[in-house]
Formats: sequence, structure tokens, C-alpha cells
Amino acid sequence: MGDRALNRPAVFLDRDGVINEAVVRAGKPYPPATVADVRIVPQAKEALERLRTEGFLLIVVSNQPDVGRGTQSRSEVDEINRLLRATLPLDEIVICPHDDTDGCACRKPKPGMIVNAARMHGIDLTRSFLIGDRWRDIDAGRRAGVATVFLDYGYDEPQPNPPADFTTSDLQGAVSWILKEGSHAIQ
Repeated sequence: MGDRALNRPAVFLDRDGVINEAVVRAGKPYPPATVADVRIVPQAKEALERLRTEGFLLIVVSNQPDVGRGTQSRSEVDEINRLLRATLPLDEIVICPHDDTDGCACRKPKPGMIVNAARMHGIDLTRSFLIGDRWRDIDAGRRAGVATVFLDYGYDEPQPNPPADFTTSDLQGAVSWILKEGSHAIQ
């Protein structure tokens, strides 16, 4: 796959807060701790199916530093990801299990997960998008060269600076904007 010409558009999605609800404590978002805690975002399946119908690959790129910190097991993260893959029309889920102190190239805001997935799937980043709910997501998308959509849930943390290409309060709004703006991406 790595030799394929870059020609496919994709939508890269953060996981927690974008396709499944984040657990918000004291204004800050956290991932669900177990499969039993996972709540799919309302209408996520329908929204992602709209993107899939229009020819976009759907790839989740998610920081999961609790694995590196030892506060969540890799097997629990994998179980959550299996549930999401079984429930939603996703092509792949890529995670970074590292913390900031590890200095890896994959942890957002670095673009490593996006760039590597693009190479593996023959994705044209100039025709692709990223949907995220945190500044790190938007910075990673910008660094990778994709258009960015910020889901603003009013978390008690820094906002993207500079702002995303589009800001909305829900996944449906993000998908509608992508389909409007991205009509050139599928041609």
C-alpha cells in the first residue's frame, strides 16, 4: 500500500469527544475507562456514513497517554477500539500510547499518526480533513496539511490558536461543512 499514488481523500477523526463522548470532569475531557463506559456520540453512525458515501476514508487518530502512564491498559483501549470499529463505519483506528515526555512523533499535536496513515492508505492530505475537540487535534491537522474542524464543547482548556478552518458544536455540523467544502476532494 505504501507505494500507491496519493489520491484518496480522508477524514481523520479524534476518538474521545468526537465519535464517542468524552468523560468530562472539572471542565476537562477524559477517555472512557472501560468498554462499559463508552457512549457513542448521538447520530455519529449516520454522520460517518454520509462521509463514507461521498468517498472519504474514515481514520481515527487518537492520543491515549493513559496507556503510557500506566493508568489504563492497552487491552482496554483495544477493546474500546474494537467496539467502535464494530459499531461505526471506520477504516482504521490509530493510537499513540505515549505521554508528552516520551517525545514521540505520533503524539498530537505532532502530525505523525496522520502522515503515517496517509502514506499507508494512499491519502491525499490536501484533499482531506480532521475533526477534533482539542487544540492538539487542530494543530496536528494543520501541521499535516489537512483542513481542520474544531468541535467546541467549552472545555476548560486552551482553544486552538490559530483557530480551525471551521468551528461547530457537533459532529453533524462538522460533516455538513466538510461535504460542502470538500466537494472538490472527491472529484
